[in-house]
Amino acid sequence: MEPSLELDLQLAARGSRLASLHAALRDAIASGRLAPGLRLPSSRELAAQMGVSRNTAVAAYELLASEGWLESRGAGGSFVAELPRAAVSVSDRASVAPWADSRWLRGESGGWPAALTSGPAPAYHFKTGMPDTASFPFDVLRRLHTRALQAAAREPASYPPAQGLPALRAAIAGHVSSSRAVACTADDVVITAGAQQAFDLIARVLVTPGQTLAAVENPGYPPLRAALLGAGARLAPVALDAEGLVVSALPAQARIVCVTPSHQAPLGMAMSLPRRRDLLNWAAAHQAVVIEDDYDGEFRFTSRPLDALKTLDRDGRVFYVGTLSKSMLPGLRLGYVVAPAWAREALVAAKHAAGFGTPALTQAAVADFIAEGHLLRHVRRMRAEYAQRRRVLEQMLTRHLGDRVDIFPAIAGLHLAVALPGVDADELTRRAWAAGVGVEPLSRYALGEGDVSGLVLGYGSVTAARIPEAVRRLAKALGTL
Repeated sequence: MEPSLELDLQLAARGSRLASLHAALRDAIASGRLAPGLRLPSSRELAAQMGVSRNTAVAAYELLASEGWLESRGAGGSFVAELPRAAVSVSDRASVAPWADSRWLRGESGGWPAALTSGPAPAYHFKTGMPDTASFPFDVLRRLHTRALQAAAREPASYPPAQGLPALRAAIAGHVSSSRAVACTADDVVITAGAQQAFDLIARVLVTPGQTLAAVENPGYPPLRAALLGAGARLAPVALDAEGLVVSALPAQARIVCVTPSHQAPLGMAMSLPRRRDLLNWAAAHQAVVIEDDYDGEFRFTSRPLDALKTLDRDGRVFYVGTLSKSMLPGLRLGYVVAPAWAREALVAAKHAAGFGTPALTQAAVADFIAEGHLLRHVRRMRAEYAQRRRVLEQMLTRHLGDRVDIFPAIAGLHLAVALPGVDADELTRRAWAAGVGVEPLSRYALGEGDVSGLVLGYGSVTAARIPEAVRRLAKALGTL
């Protein structure tokens, strides 16, 4: 298709048409309105658009090419040249909006720390939070998405409801009721763009900037902390032990407590049942609420999961957050909150203000995917696969790293954590990367100066057959320290 200039290029009413056209195009390139690499219209199309002769258009292009503003590629056309950065004027905040001083502009998002490594992904990547997509039934989801598209073609255009499509909310309510014993209905569920939007909406609704104190696990999940900080909360890191968050260490002033009780992120322990009850009793005594992040608890390696905090909640204090990024695909960007009744309307209003709704076609397809039993079958299949990978990983770590590594126990999830006493885990991460193995240091999850030296190893992206060689390389890198 012939490109066109969607710009208002003003030519001088008097004087040379060539000089005027040349100046207009040059200024548009210099200001960045015509981006480097952009293909320009043919000389015939440019002449028609600008109301000049074709000879004038040809001459303007030739002059710009001779000055280095354009590149001529023969029959391929004329393209805006890649110019040195200095050729384009760039403004900074100090000169444009010195009053803008949010934590985002200061680079204090509170999310993931800067990566220790860079470059192409290594051959063996123990990337956390990523499921294995090789066994995902893409053909089924494609068929259901086509069905949703055909149904949409028969309906008047509309925005999806901010709370989420009723069909998806009902499907998720049924899923968490059966898989996690969370008693809820479609009315209790708010659909979000992944768990991260759920955290953001909850923080918007609950946090009074500069006043609300939120207690978070340490080490814990940095993006959750970022959502709280972005809303203006103050954070209180709380220690962990073998049973999970230490309830006795919670500050009395905390009004929000954030936990990952099914599979602590990142250490992996499950919060014991007595500790869960202690936490709910503490929350009731201190008029606090709890954010329960159940990000990958569906992949458990025991016959029966512990009751979710939401299941035990009798006071409407728990916000149960789930995601389909681990059980299905992260690219779907679908999560949900099973919210207390008193907060649901506020969450929906906050979501509407943040961007109306979640894509309706994706919601409709996933609703059918769950309702027809495809999600349950996929989770069961991958649960067995991930359990095998975990067993192999534990065996290889014990065999090749021996007494230099302590494996944190876990009963669920897509990763495991290991302690490496006396080892500089950050430096090990760099050397492992150079050896073709991607790992994460526990330091990336700590708030403040953490006292645990170790690694987090995700096995969603590494098959059982490839784990032995990956651990051998990791052990060799450790041997160089």
